[in-house]
Amino acid sequence: MVSERVRPRSFARFTEDLQGHGHYTFTKQEAITSLHISDNAFHKAAHRLIREKSVIRVVNEFYAVVPAEYRASGGLPATHYIDALMKFRQQPYYVGVLSAAALHGAAHQATQELQVVTTKPMPMIRAGRTRIRFLTKHRLAETPVQPVKTPSGYIQVSTPEATAIDLLLYPRIAGGLNNIATVLTELSEVIDPEKLARIAASTKASYIQRLGYLMDQVGAEKLTGSLTRCLKKQRWDYIPLRPGWKSSSIKRDSKWRVIVNEIVEADI
Repeated sequence: MVSERVRPRSFARFTEDLQGHGHYTFTKQEAITSLHISDNAFHKAAHRLIREKSVIRVVNEFYAVVPAEYRASGGLPATHYIDALMKFRQQPYYVGVLSAAALHGAAHQATQELQVVTTKPMPMIRAGRTRIRFLTKHRLAETPVQPVKTPSGYIQVSTPEATAIDLLLYPRIAGGLNNIATVLTELSEVIDPEKLARIAASTKASYIQRLGYLMDQVGAEKLTGSLTRCLKKQRWDYIPLRPGWKSSSIKRDSKWRVIVNEIVEADI
């Protein structure tokens, strides 16, 4: 029997073999089964590799391999392992909001965390210098997504059109109205107006109104015709641009029936 003293070297070879096959994650049970080691030996080996910064523990029993080029920066980007993590948790997901916008090219105000939308609350994950923030959406399956290639495979990302809607669904996470306007300036370049209309048809009117107003403000009027057509099919009335924010302003935008209680300035 091979002693536990040499197991860490065998464990290191295990992680090297994973990388050689384009994989960056493993579970505790996968390592124990592959290396034929005890629970105690696993923890000793894993702790050593974690100290060497060649492995990070993402959540309990789920680990990621950190290639040499990422060790100095403090860890593997979460996009390399988010798909495997959510499969491990058996949870549907998509990368959304500012993280999705950045992947679609609107990276002017890119966030330092990966924003992931799923169906139940989950605590934020901190793995190395990486943060993963989870947002919840009950009707997740209705959100259009598309696969985006990463070094480890594919991740599910909300489409540009769905991302635009989500920015208004999660305004605080999206950095507020000024940041949303900034992101929309770039994101609007890849939005298809007909696809946007299909999503807007099942979206609450107030979100469409705010999105339409902001798109007009950033010069994306070519996309808003589809939104006005959707609103004509719904009951809608005046709503504040910034929900829950009192203002002395009485300015109203009649096109979108928006009470302009905040001046919006895109940072571009």
